[in-house]
Amino acid sequence: MKKTALLLIISCFSLMGYAQEPAATDTTKRWTIHGENTFLINQSSFSNWAAGGVNAFAGNLLFNYDFNYKKDKWSWDNKAIVGFGLSKQEDVGVRKNDDKIILNSLVGYKAAKYWMYTFYANFQTQFAKGYSYKADGTRTLISSAFAPAYLTFGPGFAYKRSDNFRINISPAASRIVIVTDKMLNSRPEGAFGVKQGKTIDYQFGASLDAYYKVNLMENISFENILKLYANYLDKPQNVVTDYTGNIFMKVNKFVTVNAGVQLIYDDKTKIERENGDKGAALQVKQIFGAGLTYKF
Repeated sequence: MKKTALLLIISCFSLMGYAQEPAATDTTKRWTIHGENTFLINQSSFSNWAAGGVNAFAGNLLFNYDFNYKKDKWSWDNKAIVGFGLSKQEDVGVRKNDDKIILNSLVGYKAAKYWMYTFYANFQTQFAKGYSYKADGTRTLISSAFAPAYLTFGPGFAYKRSDNFRINISPAASRIVIVTDKMLNSRPEGAFGVKQGKTIDYQFGASLDAYYKVNLMENISFENILKLYANYLDKPQNVVTDYTGNIFMKVNKFVTVNAGVQLIYDDKTKIERENGDKGAALQVKQIFGAGLTYKF
């Protein structure tokens, strides 16, 4: 059932991209729509290789859409990012290497040339179950759809120099952490900061969202996404940090080489170490591959 739902969602996003292409170039409308559909492949194979190596293959799908509205001093910017990837290694089997659903929305009213009063909302979760694996091959469930999910929203103000450089600050932002999986939230230590037996954890604090994209040279661009959140109600000095850096190298109209890294630190997310202890740690995810990209 989950695989069917995933395929349906991906199909809808793909069809939407083709169906909406004329709207992206129609300057008479107040809506501007842009999107990217990317399929990345990463493969390594060894045969009689003296230095050794492990045969591996990975495939990733990424959909990145922008739906933006502008009228007079009002603007409404929306972004949807959906990504899913699987990797297969010899003697290890199939494991997921990417899984995300990200929805952003920002309503703005122009106050000065580059400044706006804003209200923003951000939602993040994933499609499938996630596991931690041990050397003996056993695995432990650590996440699933809506476990966790994060909903952040609040009023604020933004500095927007262009679509490639903007910063939004909300000094009064609510953040709701959701864990709906009964197995995860029944554990004595809870999960992702949500206490045992509970489904949500409400936080109130300040947030900063920044986006900066620059062309390093012809056909090579560098994208930076930074999210910070400080919870006034519990240890505000422990700032939740989420940084993503992506490099896009365009080979031709359809072929690209992409490299990305994501760094997350959240003191309420406990990571199991090799010795069995659990504690906060810097989470690191890296993705590299060449593939096909369709833009509109």
